[in-house]
Order: sequence, then structure tokens, then C-alpha cells
Amino acid sequence: MRNGRCERKTLETDVRVSLNLDGAGEHEVDTGIGFLDHMLAQIARHGLFDLEVQADGDLHVDAHHTVEDVGICLGKAFDEALGDRAGIVRMGTATVPMEEALALVAVDVGGRPMCDFRGEFSSDSIGQLDTQLIPHFISSMADNMRANIHVHILSGKNDHHRAEGVFKALAKALDTATAVDPRREGQVPSTKGSIAGGES
Repeated sequence: MRNGRCERKTLETDVRVSLNLDGAGEHEVDTGIGFLDHMLAQIARHGLFDLEVQADGDLHVDAHHTVEDVGICLGKAFDEALGDRAGIVRMGTATVPMEEALALVAVDVGGRPMCDFRGEFSSDSIGQLDTQLIPHFISSMADNMRANIHVHILSGKNDHHRAEGVFKALAKALDTATAVDPRREGQVPSTKGSIAGGES
């Protein structure tokens, strides 16, 4: 079983994440931010990851610290679960429609942390989640799982649909990238023979 865990406790947040890459999409998520919970459920369900997230943050200030630290912890859990990345597909891409919206996400879990988010939201928030925190969440996740994540919102008018399309596409791309490729027979998917930060 490829499992990862992360616990992060600061004066601003207390976050615990547990992840199983070879799961069935089961999830228990409670961050105190309803729309973030909904998006984390998309990652679990459509990526077929078993995911538990518990976060207590200073929501009386705003959602920033909680969203950021959940992204950090989720990234670290993915990083631990992937280990040396031996035998995995490594790269994945998905284009997902969500009613009138269309989102594309491409992922490389090859050790190079970077996030490029291209797309706009028309409102300042979706439920309790500031829309400007959506790119920040994915960037925090990418940095800590040592992955390239490219997000392009290709079309859409409804911000809920745009965001949900992004997270569903992220889930599907991660499912492909983290999958075990039996043809590799445990080999690291890199011409260098190993995957380390910045060298893949």
C-alpha cells in the first residue's frame, strides 16, 4: 500500500492528512470551509484516492492559512506515498467538462515543483472559499509533492463549474501520473535513474 501522512501544527492551523494512492475514492474531509471540502472530495473520488483531512484553522481571520496548510499537507502526503517514484507512469493529463466549463490539468510528479495556473474567476468567493486561494492551494500542493502542475481553464461562465472542473481534472491527471506501470518493472521513470528535487 502506498500511503502518506502529514501533520502540521502552527499557531494558525492544526492540519492532519492521510492518503492512500491505491484506494477506492473513500474520503472523510473537514476543513471548516465547505467548498474546499467539496473540492477535496473531488480529488479523492475521481482520483480513486482514499483521503482523510482534518483541519482546524483561524477562520475568524480568513481562510488563507487553512487553505495553504491543507495544500502543504496534501502535497507532503503525496510525496511520501510516492516514495522514490519507482514504477509509476509519472505524467498525466486530463481535460474535464463541467457543464458549460472546461478545464485542462497536466501533471508531472517528477521532482520539479512548479505551478502554472491560467484562468480567471468572475467572483471573489465560492461559498466560504476566496477564489484567489484556489491557485494558491494548487501551488502549495505542487511545491510540497515536488510536481509540475499546469492548470488551464479553457471556458466557462459559472465559477462553481470552473473550479469543480479544475479539481476533477487534477484528480484524473494525478490518478494517471501516480499509477503503477507494470512495464517499468519498478524502474524510476527518468533517464537519470533517480528522481530528486530539481533533477529528473
